[in-house]
Amino acid sequence: MKRAFAIAIVLVLVPAFSSAQQSSRQRLEESPRHQEWVAVKQGDRVIHSFLVFPEVTDKAPAVVVIHENRGLSDWVRGVADQLAEAGYIAIAPDLLSGLGPGGGKTSDFPDGNSAREAIYRLPPDQVTADLHAVVDYVAKLPASTGAVAVAGFCWGGSQSFRFATHRADLAAAFVFYGRGPDDKDAIARINSPVYGFYGGRDARVNATVPPTAELMKEVGRTFEPVTYEGAGHGFMRAGELPNASEANQKAREKAWGRWKVLLKKIGR
Repeated sequence: MKRAFAIAIVLVLVPAFSSAQQSSRQRLEESPRHQEWVAVKQGDRVIHSFLVFPEVTDKAPAVVVIHENRGLSDWVRGVADQLAEAGYIAIAPDLLSGLGPGGGKTSDFPDGNSAREAIYRLPPDQVTADLHAVVDYVAKLPASTGAVAVAGFCWGGSQSFRFATHRADLAAAFVFYGRGPDDKDAIARINSPVYGFYGGRDARVNATVPPTAELMKEVGRTFEPVTYEGAGHGFMRAGELPNASEANQKAREKAWGRWKVLLKKIGR
């Protein structure tokens, strides 16, 4: 019975993910914005990263987009393009760079499960070092103001929160349905505001929000979580699907609206 249930879940989720990928791929192909792949050096590592520039007249702040536990997908690249559409430089690093078959990246894994397994084997210190390198890279671009925020989804949301404990000069951290650190000393190192986005039907993650909020309050740090009732985990991706539930669709729209308002605080 349990195996049959698990298979049923996979059969539901895989087509949904594939549909989101196809929609995002079409968006990327039709986007008028300049997109390119860049190689960001971090010690002996090369981090394969997707970079998108906004069509603006002045320098722009940047957002580092941290992918889900599936690795750097077309959907994540599509989010980067949407951020550029809103007026920000966006860079999405592939944190599985060099770890795929033959030293490849996310797209070289045979399937999503293989990429997911590799994600959870990543050394935390390597993830931190990779993100430092990407932030340094995008902050120094001639078109950048030097202000950089991080944003992440699911696994990437947790990494966004965790990275804020290691990077003092971040403009902000945007956490989409990710867990916060449970180490008070680590949280005390956060200098940037942290903004959380959570689905009401995501008890696994939501159970961690009150303890995180309490720790952030104890050390005097800014944490502003918002829960979108009726939405599930991953509503930013699921809300884009043609057959999206009304709750996920509304949550995505409201979250994007809130995100754009908050992004304006990091300056132009």
